[in-house]
Amino acid sequence: MAIVLEYGVLAAYFAALCILLVFGAHGFVMVHYYKKYRGLSGLRPKPIACPPRVTVQLPVYNEYYVVERLIRAACRMDYPRERLEIQVLDDSTDETLSVTQRVVAECRARGFDIHLLHRENRQGYKAGALRAGLEAATGEFIAIFDADFVPPRDFLMRTLPYFASAKIGMVQTRWGHINYNYSILTRLQAIGLDGHFVVEQTARNGAGFFINFNGTAGIWRKTCILDAGNWSD
Repeated sequence: MAIVLEYGVLAAYFAALCILLVFGAHGFVMVHYYKKYRGLSGLRPKPIACPPRVTVQLPVYNEYYVVERLIRAACRMDYPRERLEIQVLDDSTDETLSVTQRVVAECRARGFDIHLLHRENRQGYKAGALRAGLEAATGEFIAIFDADFVPPRDFLMRTLPYFASAKIGMVQTRWGHINYNYSILTRLQAIGLDGHFVVEQTARNGAGFFINFNGTAGIWRKTCILDAGNWSD
């Protein structure tokens, strides 16, 4: 029995070593390509001459404390109003919905093309909300922001030029950190996220590897989403 246990521990030990080896090799490759291609991050395409129609989707669920900040930040983005549509996809079951209704009404009164979509049935959760919004979206491009994000004013003007190439279906941007200095935990989380967005995504982009969408702070070509079968549960 002791021998079986000993071999079991040894096998688990070597399995852990193999996993760490793969993880370390992946990190080494990413750092190598990051150093090779990091200079490309400073290259920017030419500004867009004719702004396309854009739909900004804001999926929300019970985000009472941050939803107003999100909506107002979306309305502050520097983009022609006649080319901008904002969808607040609020499936909330608490008092968040009343805040959303109030802020959306205020922004609409100021001339924004903003709509509130509320589902009683949360089928598909976030993906379901995005899919329902996409059916009514009028934009050629779809920008997505979660409730705890604050899109900068120049977000659309800085990301849309990358779609000059018809081969580009999605642009994922780097996440910032509002509460970086709040605690040691938030600083550690920021370091981990920066490792992904600054090092890994830069390396993947430069080397031509697959780039993943992180669920928020990105913009899609609408036809690309539809060609892929739309958002899945």
